Order: sequence, then structure tokens, then C-alpha cells
Amino acid sequence: MKYFITFNGQTVGPMTKEQIYAYPVTPDTPVCTEENQKWTPLYMFPDLMEGLSNPERMQSPAEVNTTGKDKIVCGVLAIVLGTLGAHYFYMGKTGGAIICILLSIITCGLWGILTLIQGVMMLTMTQADFERKYVLSSSTFPLF
Repeated sequence: MKYFITFNGQTVGPMTKEQIYAYPVTPDTPVCTEENQKWTPLYMFPDLMEGLSNPERMQSPAEVNTTGKDKIVCGVLAIVLGTLGAHYFYMGKTGGAIICILLSIITCGLWGILTLIQGVMMLTMTQADFERKYVLSSSTFPLF
């Protein structure tokens, strides 16, 4: 069964019950299934509550990739092609990529130092933190 949750005011999913625990869910977190399409609290799903009460049976939040965007790929793109905004294109943030290109032109390439730092930061954070900060963020140009 695939689930959807509400996180930071956005609908996230579809995902498996293991992937749900990459987010800071509580028994009151709104959950919807593909079949039901009605939002109900997580505590109404016994299989999800079982994982919430027994977290060692679920995957570690750092290992779950819910969006399909890998932090390693994005971090390497930021380090190698950061001045061209390649990492923003990869995350699906085209506006941020264009801003990155313009900043590279305006600063005559010095902008690359910041994208290098950003790439290293991406490589050192967990997958869940990366997704929250960069991919799932509503910001067009998430920087640090």
C-alpha cells in the first residue's frame, strides 16, 4: 500500500510505510492512501502505528530516499559544475539554477567558492536532511 503524508504544509508521497519514518511523524500526522483518498490521522492505521511504536523495525531515516534525488549526485554536481547551477537543475529548481548562472557571471566565477562549500555540506548531511533542506523546500534558491 502507498501512503501520502502532509509535511510542512505540502503533500509528500506516494511512499511505503518504511519511507514515512524518514519524516518526523506523530500519531496525529495526516495520512492518505491511494485507495481511500481521505485524510485521516496516522493513529487510524494500525500498520503505521506498529512502526511508530517499534522504530527499530523500520529503516533508518538517513537511509531512506523518498524523492529519488540523491545527495551524493547533487553534492558532486555542486562541487564540479556548481557555477553552472547543475545541482539546482538536478533538484528540479530551474529558477535557482538560472540565479546561480547569473551570480557566476556577475562575480566572474567567484560564486563557485560558495557552490563548492554547498556541495561539501550536501555530502556531509543525511539523505533525509538533504531532502528536507533542498528538495522538499518551497524555496526557489535554497543555499545553506
